[in-house]
Amino acid sequence: MYVRTIKRRNKDGSEVEYIQLAHNTRHPEKGYSRAEVVYSFGRRDQLDVAALKRLVSSLSRFISPEDAQELGVQDTDLKFISSQPAGGALLLKGLWKRIGIDGCLAEALKDRAFKAPIGDAIFAMVANRALAPSSKLAVEEWVDKDVHLDIEQPIQVQHLYRSMDFLLKHEKVIQEKVFWATAQLLNLTVDLIFFDTTNTYFEMDGPGDSELLAFGKSKHKRDDLPQVTIGLAVTREGIPVRCWVLPGNQNDAKCVDQVQKDLNDWKLGNVIWAMDRGMTSVENRRNLQRAGGQYILGEKLRGTNINEEALNRGGRFKVIRENLHIKEVFVGEGSGRRRFVIAYNPEQAEH
Repeated sequence: MYVRTIKRRNKDGSEVEYIQLAHNTRHPEKGYSRAEVVYSFGRRDQLDVAALKRLVSSLSRFISPEDAQELGVQDTDLKFISSQPAGGALLLKGLWKRIGIDGCLAEALKDRAFKAPIGDAIFAMVANRALAPSSKLAVEEWVDKDVHLDIEQPIQVQHLYRSMDFLLKHEKVIQEKVFWATAQLLNLTVDLIFFDTTNTYFEMDGPGDSELLAFGKSKHKRDDLPQVTIGLAVTREGIPVRCWVLPGNQNDAKCVDQVQKDLNDWKLGNVIWAMDRGMTSVENRRNLQRAGGQYILGEKLRGTNINEEALNRGGRFKVIRENLHIKEVFVGEGSGRRRFVIAYNPEQAEH
C-alpha cells in the first residue's frame, strides 16, 4: 500500500494534482498488476493537513519510537534516547506500599547504618521475580536498562546479597508485620490455617558444612542431591501467613512442633490446623492441641488398629455432593476418644 499523486489538466490548461492511497492488485484474467485506489485525499492544494497529521500519529502507534524517529513522523524537536516499561513496576510499587511492606522494612532498618539501598534492592528482586525472573547477577542489568522502578540509587548485585542477609536476620519480625498489615487491609479472619511442605534440591556434590542442606527423601525423585525443606502456612483464602526453610533431611512430622510454636507467638487466637497425612502422629496431635488449638489431619486408610476400627464402623453416609459422601465416626473412650470423618467417592470407588 502506498500514496500516489496523479495530475489532471483542466479545460483552461491548468493542472490539478490529486493525492490517493492505493495498492497494487493483479488482474484476475490478464495477469498484469494494476493500481487500485483505496482512498482519495482530494486535491493537493486543498488537503486537510490536520487530518493527515492525526492519521500519521495514529499509525505511528504501531511502530517503535526509534522507527518513528527514523521515519521523521514525530513532530517535535526532542531527541528520542531510550524508553523503559513502567506499568508492571508501577502496579507492584502501589501494592508494595498499600500492603505496608515499605513501612515494615523501614522500621526494621531504622537502627541500622546501611549505606546500601536495602529497601529498594528488596523491591527490585520482588519486581524482577514477578515481571522477568532471572538470576541475581542479571537483576542489576535489568534494573538499569529494562525497567523503570522509580528508585533513588542504582542497584548493584552486592546490594542484593546484602539485602538478603538483612532479610534472613529479620525474617521473623518482617513476616509477622507484613502478614498483619495484609490481614488488616483484606479484613482476613484467621480461623483456619493450611500447612504443607515441599523440598527443592541443589545441583552440587554434597551439602558441606550446612545446617539446612542435607540428603533426604526428595519429592522430586532426586534423593542423590542435597536439599532443603520449604514449609508454607496459608489462610482459608490462600493468603500466605508465613514460610519456613527447614533442614532437607527433616521429615514432615518433625516440622509441626516448630511451625505451631512460631505462630503461637503471633497470638492468632484459636485456629484449626489442616494438614495432610504426612503430619499425622500422636505427638503432633498433642502439639496442635496446645493452648486450645484444634486440627484436621489426613489419615492413612490402613495400617493402624484405630483406623481399621473407624473404617469398619457402620452408619449411613451423608451426600455432600455427587463425588463426596461423608460419615462421622467416633472411636475410643475418655481422653483417647477421636473423631473421624470417612470420605467416600463413588466415582473413585468404581474406578
